[in-house]
Amino acid sequence: MSLHALQETAVRYFLEVVRTGSVKEAALKLNVAPSAVSRQVARLERELDTLLFDRHARGMVPNAAGELLAAHAKRVQQDIERVAGEIQGLRGLRSGRVRVASTEGFAFDFLPTLISRFRARHEGIRFHLEVCPPHEIPGRIRDGEADVGITLSSVPEPGIRIELRHPSPILAVMASDHPLAAQRQLSLRQVAAYPLGLPPRDSSIRQLLDISCSRQGLQYVQAMSSNHANALVSFAAAGGGTIAFYGELSIRTQLKSKALVAIPLKDRELNERHLEVETLAGRSLPDAGKAFVRFLTDAIKASA
Repeated sequence: MSLHALQETAVRYFLEVVRTGSVKEAALKLNVAPSAVSRQVARLERELDTLLFDRHARGMVPNAAGELLAAHAKRVQQDIERVAGEIQGLRGLRSGRVRVASTEGFAFDFLPTLISRFRARHEGIRFHLEVCPPHEIPGRIRDGEADVGITLSSVPEPGIRIELRHPSPILAVMASDHPLAAQRQLSLRQVAAYPLGLPPRDSSIRQLLDISCSRQGLQYVQAMSSNHANALVSFAAAGGGTIAFYGELSIRTQLKSKALVAIPLKDRELNERHLEVETLAGRSLPDAGKAFVRFLTDAIKASA
């Protein structure tokens, strides 16, 4: 296969089919006709003299050859972005783009505030912030869809570099007039005596809470559940004796209003959660990405 073909439309269309698993979905993303996507994929398969996908009724899955080509093409894209960033860096951090994947809690207030502060110094840098479940963030980084990931405690992931691992204990969040609001520290036994606003069972907060309750033989009343963490915080702020759970960085701005308090918990499991800043192992980020990672990690360390 000629070198220039790997830098053309065919590979771009091929990668979109890999990401979406469908010619039709790829065409929608690319704003072209499905037939155009099919032709470009067929061109690659013809020039490489091999099939790149297993075709199924529900979509297209890259085979071993397709996975190999996708990995190569993503590395090429990242190298081009890095070189472009370095060229722009010769003029200082006056332009560039940083793609951030984050869990919901950090995306509500913490990250937008930091991005705004970073752009006050480097106003030419553009950002894209995408909210993802924690388990999806390493995949976004490996697939080249995100430069930086901010997530919570996870198992070690292949191909992922941990730029920073920082404690992010779970706090009990309640209205400032709650009966427990004056306490400096609480036990889960005290908290479980009140109605709770809880995230889904697959969230890190819920899993650690359930582990601790099971260990201590505690039962709780779930007054409200939601996959939107800020809805639970608003529910707790509304009063009625309810308690929600959150990390301090995620709720810092809301605490300034004095309508809420966030109290540390004594229980071991609820203090074992960590924030992670992640990038792709072996990848040299463009200068804008490097500068933001330094800015982000410094800000998190300074918050301790």
